[in-house]
Amino acid sequence: MARTRLFAAEQVLVREPGRAERNPVGAARRRAVMEISLAAGVPLVLLGLWQAASGLGWIDSRLYPSPTDIVATGADMLADGTLWGDIWHTTARVLAGFAIGTAAGILFGLAMGSVRLIQVALEPTLDALYVVPKLALLPIFLTMFGLGEGPKIALVAVTVFFFVWISTMSAIIGVEEGYREAGRCFGANRWQMFRHVLVPAALPQMFVAMRVAAGVAFLVIIAAEFIVGENGLGYLIFQSRALFINDQMFVGIVVVAIEGVVFAELVRLIGRRVTRWAPSDHDRARA
Repeated sequence: MARTRLFAAEQVLVREPGRAERNPVGAARRRAVMEISLAAGVPLVLLGLWQAASGLGWIDSRLYPSPTDIVATGADMLADGTLWGDIWHTTARVLAGFAIGTAAGILFGLAMGSVRLIQVALEPTLDALYVVPKLALLPIFLTMFGLGEGPKIALVAVTVFFFVWISTMSAIIGVEEGYREAGRCFGANRWQMFRHVLVPAALPQMFVAMRVAAGVAFLVIIAAEFIVGENGLGYLIFQSRALFINDQMFVGIVVVAIEGVVFAELVRLIGRRVTRWAPSDHDRARA
């Protein structure tokens, strides 16, 4: 009796390479152009709408000057030198406070992340200080340092310290056990483990904290200059608003925004140079 055997037909699925895979260089170039266009296009559209609303009378130009008026006022202030002094005073305070706060935050973060007893001893006190609004500390700093530059720099330093300290300590504690095990397998002692394993693994997160702290530093110094400033961009904004010179007020706001973005971007670029092995923000977004 004849037997009939049925064999299922084998199907091989073949995936054709996409356009980006056939031409990765061109795909990367197109993506870069698209990203730059979006990054520049959105603020330009918003500025265009603002300009149109001011020109058509939809908003009161006395309260909200148009972008062209703000640019013209800023150019005049730069030309006569009145703006440069305020930029210099604010920038100097931010740089000094940022340097002090970052150094202290890294030192405390590394120590508390590496030595459990130091963490147990200091963390409750620092946690209690962390939740205190930093501007509430300004009267104490005024008592300690007087009315000069000390209180403003101290306020920035304390604010930056907490951002950097928390992230550094968390990054050290959160280093994967596989990295530690690899160091032990190669016979690393305590210092070598700290120097060649823990710190490199924690550096990317530390630089992220510094980027955030760079922006917050400008927020704090502007608030401090509102209250006790005699110069600086915060003082310029506050005085211009009090005297109803709104175009100068907006000039101060725009300059602060530009400075904050530039400073945070510089920190990011330094971080990329120092931590070449870590994936960039764009790499994480594409993954």
